[in-house]
Amino acid sequence: MNPGLTNEEAARRLAAEGPNEIPHSGRRQLLHIVRDVLREPMFALLLVAGLLYLLLGDTLEAILLLVFASLSVAIAVVQETRSERVLEALQDLTSPRALVIRDGERRRIAGREVVRGDLLVLSEGDRIPADAVVLETSELQTDESLLTGESLPVRKTAARPGTPIAVGQPGGDDLPHVFSGTLVVRGQALAEVRAIGTQSALGRLGSTLTAIDASPPRLSEQTGRLVRIAAGFGLACCILVVLLYGLLRGAWLDALLAGVALGMSMLPEEFPLVLTVFMVMGAWRLSRARVLTRRAAAIETLGEATVLCTDKTGTLTENRMSVVALHAGDATLRFASGAQALPQAFRRLAMIGKLASLPNAYDPMDRAFHAFAADRTDDTSDWSVARVYGVEPDLLAVTQVWQRAAETPMLVACKGAPESVATLCHLDPASGSALIAEADTMANDGMRVLAVAEAVATGDLPPTPRGFSFKLLGLVGLADPLRTSVPAAIQECRQAGIRVAMITGDYPVTAQAIACQAGLDDATAVDGSSIERMTDPELQQVAQQTGIFARILPAQKLRIVRALQSRGDVVAMTGDGVNDAPSLKAADIGIAMGGRGTDVAREAASLVLLDDDFTSIVHTIRLGRRIYDNLRKAMAYIIAVHVPIAGLTLLPLLAGMPLIFGPIHIAFLEMVIDPVCSMVFEAEPAEPDTMRRAPRATGSNLFSAPLLCWSLLQGLIALLALGLLYSLALWTRLPEEDARALTFVSLVLVDLGLVLVNRSFSSVRTPDRASHNRALWAVTTATSAILVLVLLSPFGRTLFHFGPLHGDDLIVVAAVVLSVVGALQFLKRFWHTQLVA
Repeated sequence: MNPGLTNEEAARRLAAEGPNEIPHSGRRQLLHIVRDVLREPMFALLLVAGLLYLLLGDTLEAILLLVFASLSVAIAVVQETRSERVLEALQDLTSPRALVIRDGERRRIAGREVVRGDLLVLSEGDRIPADAVVLETSELQTDESLLTGESLPVRKTAARPGTPIAVGQPGGDDLPHVFSGTLVVRGQALAEVRAIGTQSALGRLGSTLTAIDASPPRLSEQTGRLVRIAAGFGLACCILVVLLYGLLRGAWLDALLAGVALGMSMLPEEFPLVLTVFMVMGAWRLSRARVLTRRAAAIETLGEATVLCTDKTGTLTENRMSVVALHAGDATLRFASGAQALPQAFRRLAMIGKLASLPNAYDPMDRAFHAFAADRTDDTSDWSVARVYGVEPDLLAVTQVWQRAAETPMLVACKGAPESVATLCHLDPASGSALIAEADTMANDGMRVLAVAEAVATGDLPPTPRGFSFKLLGLVGLADPLRTSVPAAIQECRQAGIRVAMITGDYPVTAQAIACQAGLDDATAVDGSSIERMTDPELQQVAQQTGIFARILPAQKLRIVRALQSRGDVVAMTGDGVNDAPSLKAADIGIAMGGRGTDVAREAASLVLLDDDFTSIVHTIRLGRRIYDNLRKAMAYIIAVHVPIAGLTLLPLLAGMPLIFGPIHIAFLEMVIDPVCSMVFEAEPAEPDTMRRAPRATGSNLFSAPLLCWSLLQGLIALLALGLLYSLALWTRLPEEDARALTFVSLVLVDLGLVLVNRSFSSVRTPDRASHNRALWAVTTATSAILVLVLLSPFGRTLFHFGPLHGDDLIVVAAVVLSVVGALQFLKRFWHTQLVA
């Protein structure tokens, strides 16, 4: 017996080569999260603006701005911290345990302590801790879907003694290699470790991620540019106003105050605030849909996605084997989910198939047989296994002999490859050919096909299954069933202009069958061997025309993603295995499965689906489009309302009229604008055509020319109406304070009216649309209540320099507001098709 490594040699190798661990980014500490958040230029701008107001003596505005900045920082830190905690909870906190032979004795150690040269003792149910070569085996089968994407287990053989063997690639039957992270589903083995940590197949994939850079958020850059432009323009106007007022009127102190008021009216502090709130609240809304946001940039990119590359196993399918068809005699019976009664011939086939499967099995096909027969066949709980004949290299079938108490004869159940079972049943050539032809037909539908036979045994049992007289019962088709919600989700993607491409490690026939069930348009498949022979330009051409990629290796997935991106596509990639991690990180939007996904895949992805539901991907894209739409509406609103505010601040200075606004008025208006654009628009429901539009153009600006012109037009119309109202009020010799109150109240209500105009791109609002946005009602109610309090309270009228409003004044206010809103709603009929571009 091989004594394995000595403890001293194992310790030396552990010290020299390091622990058996894959690359891991580790959890970020709270202070690091806070530091990263505070380093964002948007937060810095908010804080600097607040301090500037404080130095200028406008304490109220300074406090409000600093409170908003502090709340935004707190929300972002909480969101980041929660994301880290959720990911940490998803990770396996303990490494898999390993049974090794050292100094001739078996020892159970932590997986991270396994070293190169260790002898692993593998049994059914074990998670393999390192890449190894099999030295001895008894019916060993492993599930390598983690690395290959294939749902079916693969058989392993022992290496020939004295033959040097390097660890090869995962996938394929009858090879002497086992791989880190994969699962033993049948049999036992003794294997020698050849690669650990980053040298293993799993570790190499993890290391690949460090060479892939994530794209920075474009919205932050665009918003920062808008802020700089608006701030520069506002500063220039502020200086101009101070000079004009001082030179024309000679009151330089009043000029300075007027300049400060104008600067406050034009300083676009809402831009960074709105972006921050939308990104944080967007991540929160996604989390309510069971989607964890790892990178905020993914939220803004969702609306640009043109191709969704999806894995098959566990993403489109349920990641479990299930009996989907039985064939007995000349009849074939197919099954959907749920219980279904079986005719007698099929009941016998199902029962014998179950008896040919190991009890309490890890093998997914054995478990499928047990699950299928549970409610459809007779109870066999009082039967016991007398003998098991395992798979042999030249006889791919499993046979189990069952005995009921002391009764004889015993029942012999066999299942395996159709050609092997045909041999055991001694079928004539014609019957054997017919059986293989039927099996091929079922296999072309994406099934894994096994034949089932039975026999009786009396007396001594033969040394091999060939000693029984078997009778063929029929064929059983197994498959990893498609998720029932997938076809509708793929259809919705198609309506949204998003092409779905399947990338799988499974066989082309299986992939094509699933694609057909899922409703993918392209039934042709390109396999990995063909891609291996292609140059990058050739692959770029093929990738644009292909919907199914089968037998794909991890490096080829990465090539496919990059080939699509090189042709201008914005790629969303889904996956759960380590084999998906490099392509998840390279994709514009990496979407990992949180429930069964690996640590490496989750850390590489931008988004993590916590419930592993494919329909969540479509829901996520819909949410992403909604968030971006609402952000554009909020930004358009900000520009629209700042035009009349700045214009009404500047108009009296140029026309020699009494000033309308002081700092307190601007502070009040900012209290309305900030919650409106950050709360109301963020909560706005999605547009009806959200998932019927083509994806947004790659790299498109937040503000398109039509949207910017529409915002300015709204502001100019509001400015024209309000400026005319103020001028007429003074012309009719209305007292200055009364004219100020009339104009200010009209402006506040016009601002709220602009919310109704901007909350939808379409020209007509449905009657029940407003009821879906509680934030709108809350802000409108609070603003109206404060406004009424200011107007009715002597203290409020004194603070704001207002006079009283009478009944006829309120009629004038209502007329102005309705005229502005009505005119804009009418004009939007001719503009709305350009607004969504």
